Amino acid sequence: MIAFCLNSCGSAKKVKINSSRPTSKSIEIIKSKSSETLIQLAKTQKKLSVAERVDLYVKTYAEVAQQEMKSYQIPASITLAQGILESGMGGSRLATQANNHFGIKCHKEWRGKRIYHDDDEKGECFRVYKDPRNSYRDHSIFLTTRSRYEFLFDLKKDDYKSWAKGLKKAGYATDPKYPDKLIDLIERYRLDRYDLTKKKTKKEIEYTGVITENKIHQVQKGDTLYSISKKYKVDLQLIVQENKLENNTIFLGQNLIIPQVQ
Repeated sequence: MIAFCLNSCGSAKKVKINSSRPTSKSIEIIKSKSSETLIQLAKTQKKLSVAERVDLYVKTYAEVAQQEMKSYQIPASITLAQGILESGMGGSRLATQANNHFGIKCHKEWRGKRIYHDDDEKGECFRVYKDPRNSYRDHSIFLTTRSRYEFLFDLKKDDYKSWAKGLKKAGYATDPKYPDKLIDLIERYRLDRYDLTKKKTKKEIEYTGVITENKIHQVQKGDTLYSISKKYKVDLQLIVQENKLENNTIFLGQNLIIPQVQ
């Protein structure tokens, strides 16, 4: 399993924010959740496990990522995975102080507020947004307006592995394991389900066998529904249905019924 840092990895260097003229680029604030709710996200995260923090982040921004996919053809799974990784699940210094969830640097065209943060070099300039959702919109604009990312849009939207590798190839990140980290996040937390453009009707799981004897699994640190279903070789949706889980959410210490199909 790929190990990666989901917490803020920045230094303790004091952050300095400068103001300048408003950006000429129009970045729409997407109306999905109140700003007050988003502000409370980082505070709430401190009380949660990593899995719960990721789940909270996804619940908060999945709709935004899907709206961006609809407008800009970027897979929602990729957007969410990048947001989780780049922002430390919304808890990094750039995310909490600059609402910057994708580590986008200033570049010469930026005319908005700036924050200085150690990255590949000391004191690099990053963009500051009024709202995290502005960061999502700017991420979409960033990828669609730079020629080096153009080849990504020839890929299928459900091919998240090629998108992850393509982002590294295009120079989005210097970490050689960046694609593996994105893919691991997508598969661990089933983020690819947000790439579905059409809502599927709810159907009961069809299987030829019968449920014989149920097992009980107590949720451990690092467990996800995906990993549990793989461990017991049981369809994930059967676990959801058997335990009447809402939003596919599980918690540390929770006892799950694992149906055994024969």
